Amino acid sequence: MAEVVLFHHAQGLTSGVIGFAEELRGAGHTVHTPDLYDGHTFDTLEAGLAYSEQIGHEAIVDRGGRAVADLPAEVVYIGISLGVLNAQKLAQTRPGAHGAVLVSGCVPAAYFGHWPAEVPVRIHATDKDHIFHAEGDADAARALVAEAADAELYLYPGDRHLFADRSLPSYDEEAAEQLLRHTLTFLRSR
Repeated sequence: MAEVVLFHHAQGLTSGVIGFAEELRGAGHTVHTPDLYDGHTFDTLEAGLAYSEQIGHEAIVDRGGRAVADLPAEVVYIGISLGVLNAQKLAQTRPGAHGAVLVSGCVPAAYFGHWPAEVPVRIHATDKDHIFHAEGDADAARALVAEAADAELYLYPGDRHLFADRSLPSYDEEAAEQLLRHTLTFLRSR
């Protein structure tokens, strides 16, 4: 079974993110869910993004690095939207990563150097997610799939950004179930 670090999205460590972690734990995986917002959660994406801007993206990434400092290097990093910054950075720069799952986000690999050949990556989003497509994440995801030795991009029907968080109005049950199924398959091979 895999050891996983799951980084939350801009609305914080919501009950939906915790629920996703519980589903992974239910399949036998060890899942860590660092709270990079010190207990704060937000009802809207806009409010969560405003809070993340107040903290600063660099500080959030630093918090993610500190959160894994005492964990084994051999983990799979999962990030949802804003959490992709931490998951992607650690998968690219912390030796020993067993993989990365990037949900509703992707930054250009060059932002953190290059994608390590030995680290498989799976990217998941909805095919009409305005944020994912309009802000360059889709282009970064396609480029990463072309660059990485073992990479796949999954686009699910729908237009929801935080589709996997069942505690939010943006939840899409069908897309979330596909994400869970693909993620469990990926984790079994780690």
